[in-house]
Amino acid sequence: MRGVIMEKPGVVTVVDREDPTIVDPTDAVISIKATCICGSDLWPYRGIEPADHLKMGHEYVGVVEEVGSEVTTIAPGDYVVGSFVISDNTCEICQSGFQSKCVHAEFVHGGIGTQAEKARIPLADGTLVKTPGEPDAEIVPSLLAASDVLGTGWFAAVGAEVGPGKTVAVVGDGAVGLMAILAAKQLGAERIIAMSRHPQRQELARYYGATDIVEERGDDGVAKINELTDGLGAHSVIEAVGTQESFMQAVGATRGGGHLGYVGVNYDVTIPGIQLFFAGIHTLGGPAPVRRFLPELIQLIWDRKIDPGKVFDLTLPLEEAAEGYKAMHERRATKVFLTTD
Repeated sequence: MRGVIMEKPGVVTVVDREDPTIVDPTDAVISIKATCICGSDLWPYRGIEPADHLKMGHEYVGVVEEVGSEVTTIAPGDYVVGSFVISDNTCEICQSGFQSKCVHAEFVHGGIGTQAEKARIPLADGTLVKTPGEPDAEIVPSLLAASDVLGTGWFAAVGAEVGPGKTVAVVGDGAVGLMAILAAKQLGAERIIAMSRHPQRQELARYYGATDIVEERGDDGVAKINELTDGLGAHSVIEAVGTQESFMQAVGATRGGGHLGYVGVNYDVTIPGIQLFFAGIHTLGGPAPVRRFLPELIQLIWDRKIDPGKVFDLTLPLEEAAEGYKAMHERRATKVFLTTD
């Protein structure tokens, strides 16, 4: 089969890889029908994370080819959506809704790599969710979004306690930030402030439910949020970038007693303890437990109630993955959809 390898930072190739096989009785082998490039894939691409012939990709939808003897919830021929974190979905932590911290958690990225034609998915019963049937081609991008960015944006909104009557500020206009706006709208937010400087992303933010656009950043961004909220700050703030400036902007934009949901993968972010102490806010974040939300999100997509697939603005065949990485690195694309057929 063909699969994407990052040989070293900035160097992406598509190579022949061995077809996956069942190793453990809880495994499934799937034929991947669509995959994509994530903003977090740019960390190794830019040299911030190590990359030495790394198998790339952690977002995927596909058809089950084979299952191990202990797999009971899916069967060959089923169309499935998978989480970007492997989980058993039965341990105490999974049962509390945090499958991304499962006692058997394993990131799909690196060890498995789903920017490929096929993949072996461990703990298939706990990781994969089958769709109600064979999806129409038009909703496949939306189902793929559920595998990570939609589920991550949804988790951020839930962590930020988004709900009816609340004002929400979203820091970050990448794919996750846009999905957080969609989630905030679905969860009933009264006002959604998108912090964005990019006209195309602003347009999509409004499509997904943003009522206001703020282009200022840092302290100026915090001041603008305060201005829009009568000096109180937002009830709910979502941080979807992962830089020092974005995180502290999110903390500053949250009103006293408000909630901050943070899902931007961050490096070298230092939070001054005294500043967080005096902020007096609730915080929740980290790797999203996408598996927790998949059944609900799949049904919303199946019923055409949400259309997260619009977040993909560039489609390429798997063989041209290197161009997709370059386009996202250069900010010519928000999120790249990769076809495997």
